[in-house]
Amino acid sequence: MGAIHSHPVRVYYEDTDAGGIVYHANYLKFTERARSEWVRELGIDQVALRATRGIIIVVRRIEADYLRPALYDDLLRVTSELKLIGGSRLEMEQLVLRGEELLFRAQVTLVCIGPNGRALRLPDELRAVMLPG
Repeated sequence: MGAIHSHPVRVYYEDTDAGGIVYHANYLKFTERARSEWVRELGIDQVALRATRGIIIVVRRIEADYLRPALYDDLLRVTSELKLIGGSRLEMEQLVLRGEELLFRAQVTLVCIGPNGRALRLPDELRAVMLPG
């Protein structure tokens, strides 16, 4: 649906367990950073969005597949692709790759919420910048 955004990640010692393998929860950190950079590159200021419109984009669901281990000092690439955009919901596929080798795949559902925690419709101007062309 959307263009594929790519974000580089270097694996540091702090990202690994005693065996030098990336600790499973850190893949979620890597994908969060990549989503944040995707939104930033679209020109969306999440701090301003919250301050001026009361809108926060949060993770509702993640389905994760750990396929192969990433190791200390690996240079990884996290790709993010918007697959579906609904009224208040976004669905993305995120991949973590080492070169062309797929290590991790996540299906991520995001929702727009207001200060009360209830779903809000994604503003048309955000929808427009998220959709290609």
